[in-house]
Amino acid sequence: MKTILPIASGKGGVGKTMCIANLGIALAQAGKTCILVDLDLGSSNLHTCLGIKNRHPGIGNYIYKQESSLEALVLPTEVPQLYFIPGDSLLPGTANLPYFTKKKLIRELDQLVADFILIDLGAGSSYNVIDFFLISNTGLIVTTPETTAILSSYSFLKSAVYRLLYRSFPSKSREREIIQDFVSTPIEGSSLSFQQLVAKLSEHSSDSGLKAEEQLQSFFPRIILNMGNSSQDFSVAAKLRDISRKNLAIPMEFIGFLPHDPAVSRSIFTRVPYILDKPNSPFAQGMRLLTQKLTAGTFPSTPQLFEDDEDIQELQQELKQE
Repeated sequence: MKTILPIASGKGGVGKTMCIANLGIALAQAGKTCILVDLDLGSSNLHTCLGIKNRHPGIGNYIYKQESSLEALVLPTEVPQLYFIPGDSLLPGTANLPYFTKKKLIRELDQLVADFILIDLGAGSSYNVIDFFLISNTGLIVTTPETTAILSSYSFLKSAVYRLLYRSFPSKSREREIIQDFVSTPIEGSSLSFQQLVAKLSEHSSDSGLKAEEQLQSFFPRIILNMGNSSQDFSVAAKLRDISRKNLAIPMEFIGFLPHDPAVSRSIFTRVPYILDKPNSPFAQGMRLLTQKLTAGTFPSTPQLFEDDEDIQELQQELKQE
């Protein structure tokens, strides 16, 4: 079964693209056919993290209709079962996609054949990024145990939940008006939450309220904590779940912990992905643990609810065993 995983970050500098490159390699080493897609429009550099020279047609060629399909852009890599679709770095100026082009891209992504399709999205919360993130209800968010990164991840999730609910109802509908009115008022520091938004939609129509509730419960983002230093970092990361549960009424899972290693970022200059250069490093071990979870088939249609932070406790235990 094909798994499409859009991967985003609330801000730049958290190591998202480096994580994606190494995760793709780890999945391929685990026997899964994997396609990495560079959709960081305007700032594509996944090829650099993979050690691939920037000379191949990519997403920009497709957007400008120089290639007829994404499949025509798929490149083999030196890692067996790992493939790559370059970004737009040869043809810049694609950051602001027309809506019909975005929809066509989404259809083409769904037609790619692989066990895993990892999509490297740009940092931030633009509608282009969020709409690609919403291709899956279990996308990944890469963050670090810093307050600014955690708050940026929350801001991204808030925008994604709003966009998810807004797009769940037809254009010019009363439901969209209710949603737009609600998000114009800050909910942080108040008693408001997206659960109150569901109640407002239910007042308009019980079916609309039910649909919104189902959308919230099916949206199940998964968090990769990158550049960690110790198990104490989880207390910072747990704040992301606390505020998201309180304000956004969504479940989430912390699925990976990748320890800080300055050599990971330096690997970009050697053009050798770190997991290949240092396969026994703590970073590589953390990446393989993440891969095991992704390949275990744990993509529930009804999300698990981690009331007591079981997933964080599990990651802490894994860290102690390394």
